[in-house]
Amino acid sequence: MHQHRWHGHAMKKRAAALAACTALALSLFGTAAEADSRDLARQTLGAKDGWGSYGTGTTGGAAADAEHVYTVTTWAQFKAALAAGGSAPKIIKVKGTIDAVSEGCDAFAVPGYDFDAYLKKYAPETWGLDKDLSGEPADSPEGLRRASADNQDQAIKAGVPANTTIIGIGKNAGFKGASLQIKGVDNVIVRNLTFESPLDCFPQWDPTDTSTGAWNSEYDTAVVYGSTHVWMDHNTFTDGSHPDSKAPTYFGALYQQHDGELDIVRGSNYVTASWNIFADHDKTLMIGNSDSESTAVGDRGKLKVTLHHNLFRNVIERAPRVRFGQVDSYNNHFVAGRDYVYSFGIGKESQLVAEHNAFTLAKEVSPAKILKKWMEAPVTAANNYVNGKKTDLIAVHNAEIPEETLQSGAGWTPTLRTKVDPAKALPGIVDHRAGAGRIC
Repeated sequence: MHQHRWHGHAMKKRAAALAACTALALSLFGTAAEADSRDLARQTLGAKDGWGSYGTGTTGGAAADAEHVYTVTTWAQFKAALAAGGSAPKIIKVKGTIDAVSEGCDAFAVPGYDFDAYLKKYAPETWGLDKDLSGEPADSPEGLRRASADNQDQAIKAGVPANTTIIGIGKNAGFKGASLQIKGVDNVIVRNLTFESPLDCFPQWDPTDTSTGAWNSEYDTAVVYGSTHVWMDHNTFTDGSHPDSKAPTYFGALYQQHDGELDIVRGSNYVTASWNIFADHDKTLMIGNSDSESTAVGDRGKLKVTLHHNLFRNVIERAPRVRFGQVDSYNNHFVAGRDYVYSFGIGKESQLVAEHNAFTLAKEVSPAKILKKWMEAPVTAANNYVNGKKTDLIAVHNAEIPEETLQSGAGWTPTLRTKVDPAKALPGIVDHRAGAGRIC
């Protein structure tokens, strides 16, 4: 009886929250815009809302004048709006779904490129598995693949300048096949957009990757590279109509055409990712992309990232994988199927705090898999719930995988948090409020 009353109360709260969100969304994007002074396109990240609020905070294009507010419906318009006005504050409102690859992969292929010829030339039974393709000349199948890939690279990447807000209008705004590049800039907001992961039209075969070779792809859906004060909020990241489950196999390996959904790398700092959905993807979210000492010089003391109230649904790994950074992951909900590998990757010098999260695991998936040790680094993991039961993630990991024993205590305590919801309630809260179209 007590449980029934709790669920009834939760459902009422959920309905009220959704009604409020709907009303507010209508005030911004519907006919009531003139009657309501609140404009979500000018909303800034709140005080203490994660690492993105540190120091100068994240305001995006909130200060934009009327000249620098754009509404775009095509890829060309979007890229033109990004380029206009330099780093002056700007707001770009995205209407509908914009396809960065509307003409299809064939539009990027250079004359002479032929995939069947590529397969014939580099088949393991003739080429072998001990030499990569880096030495292949420009007129070879690999050379023609590289040139075709360069064409796609130029076409689908969009550089975001400083002091910019990109926001979707209504419930069905977003991008297909685009790679958002937040590179070397400060103060960017991206909200209320559905991203269908870019499909690499020309993956490269690497015979030397693993003992049997592998296909490698490019293009993260969004990459934060050497940038500061970034807020990613209420977005949906998905493989959409091209899931890995539908991908073919060549040379006995999955023809992988996807890379990451969100990568935060190369000295980026002060990033908050909140209320997003990351769905149906393999290598999902990476914070710090290399163990090398040359990269470490720029990453140490940076890569401060907060992840809260995100839904990770049927993602296989890297949610996130962390190197170096002080990463605070709280109040997220992870839903894992049978292909699940891990959620939190503990990498070089990482300082991960993973608290007050909820995990809904398939029956055959052990909670010991939630944490994955790549290198020695202590982690804080308290007050997490697995299938409704409070679970010590470090203890279950160490008990089942003693050869990868994890140390407790990340060495720092997060202070930049707004409301911390009870982990047990997260499936009801996050699943109904995260993602594009549910901005509030």
